Amino acid sequence: MPEIHQSIAQHYHERTKYDPQTLAAKNQRLDWAKQPVPFKEYKIGSTFDLKPYLQESLEPLAAQADAGWWQRLSRLLFRSYGLTARMPSMGSAVYLRSAPSAGGLYPAEVYVVSRGTPMLPAGLYNYQCRTHSLMLYWENDVWRALQDACFWHPALEGTQLAIVVTAVFYRSAWRYEDRAYRRIFLDTGHLLGNIELASAITDYRPHLIGGFVDDAVNDLLYIDPQQEGAIAVLAMADLLDIQQNLSTGCTALPSATETKYPPIPDGELLKYFHRHTQIQSGITGKLNLPAVKQERSLEDKYNFPFCLKIPTATTPIDWGINLSSLEATIHKRRSTRAYSGDDLTFDELKALLDFTYQPQNYIDQHLDRNPDYFDLNLIETFIAVSGVKGLESGCYYYAPKAQELRQIRFKNFRRELHYLCLGQDLGRDAAAVVFHTADLKAAIAQYGDRVYRYLHMDAGHLGQRLNLAAVHLNLGVSGIGGFFDDQVNEVLGIPTDEAVLYITTLGRPR
Repeated sequence: MPEIHQSIAQHYHERTKYDPQTLAAKNQRLDWAKQPVPFKEYKIGSTFDLKPYLQESLEPLAAQADAGWWQRLSRLLFRSYGLTARMPSMGSAVYLRSAPSAGGLYPAEVYVVSRGTPMLPAGLYNYQCRTHSLMLYWENDVWRALQDACFWHPALEGTQLAIVVTAVFYRSAWRYEDRAYRRIFLDTGHLLGNIELASAITDYRPHLIGGFVDDAVNDLLYIDPQQEGAIAVLAMADLLDIQQNLSTGCTALPSATETKYPPIPDGELLKYFHRHTQIQSGITGKLNLPAVKQERSLEDKYNFPFCLKIPTATTPIDWGINLSSLEATIHKRRSTRAYSGDDLTFDELKALLDFTYQPQNYIDQHLDRNPDYFDLNLIETFIAVSGVKGLESGCYYYAPKAQELRQIRFKNFRRELHYLCLGQDLGRDAAAVVFHTADLKAAIAQYGDRVYRYLHMDAGHLGQRLNLAAVHLNLGVSGIGGFFDDQVNEVLGIPTDEAVLYITTLGRPR
């Protein structure tokens, strides 16, 4: 067999692209008898009920000296991944959560690791969102094992709690097959965005850790790596404890780049790819481990000659006293099912962009001005404008450092967007459609095949901030993970090196 020069990440991306001819030929039918349950159950363990601490007033719990601590943890988990609605569906019910998920499949599981506090004994906990409780399923000191698995990340030295996010692969693969790997990490990015913002509400500071020994974290959690895998670790610093107010450490570490792999049949590609994005134990000497996380680049990637440049700086969104409006927005967030086709104002679009991409403006909002991403230098943003008052229709590159839109194509793309989004009316009727992209080849050169995880989680995190800002402004918003990959670049004039990761539609809800 001749040598393969494409890495497994590039191979996976090419193999899972949607194409008009191949997608039509598939005509996939779902086997509803095998529909996965989006909840994890434990037959043994101790339950810590968090529901009493959701109430705003703690008067009924005033006798408990630690009630405030429990209230903060309860609100953090509920706003991150709690159940917010029950929708009837085919004689049953679908439970919606605070973080969106493609198809309502919710592949992510949330675990809490305690170092041992007066309130929460050392051990492993699974967040049971149906009952809003923590299930202690392993009572033992595992903190040193977690530190070792995370290459002794400095954020774990002084913290007492950590959140580990895993993915149950079949929950998404049941519907989206091998392409589900993309959606799993986009969904996890939504969740990470919620954890980041919910932490600000509850006086925590999450330190995102993407570089860890996968097998070690999986073993620590006692999960079956064939069915479920750890994908993100967050050291949770308590901002009310001055000893835990730590500086940030390195967020993303590289993996190997796999270029020699056998023919992989459909249905096996997702699991094969996941195994080859892992970091193995005992190879830290081969990894160029940076001491701190990647700093944002000072320049925007694209400065197209002779393009129209439109400033986007604006007044930041006001999230209310003690972020009360942000908390309410997280709770009521829903994906829009249909748009009216009416225009947005340019001021509304600028407010969305400001909240999503300009964290330095959070200074008066008590939000973290340096939120953790894996590496935003790798993510680019393009916006197809179809109906924004004061802004000409066309495709724009958003330059976050310069805070301006740079027009690269002059046209109204409503008809084309309908086609690119697999015939979904959301694409046609949206006032603006945001595309997150990345130069996949360059990203792999920096972080190995593991970067595919980082790219999609960062894109999902950005998408969640767009979601929350839009809902706060009473606008419609919906993410789209299914699209004709190559045709997006061709139609919109996006550079061919940019692989499309995620689409977020924005408009007036019908």
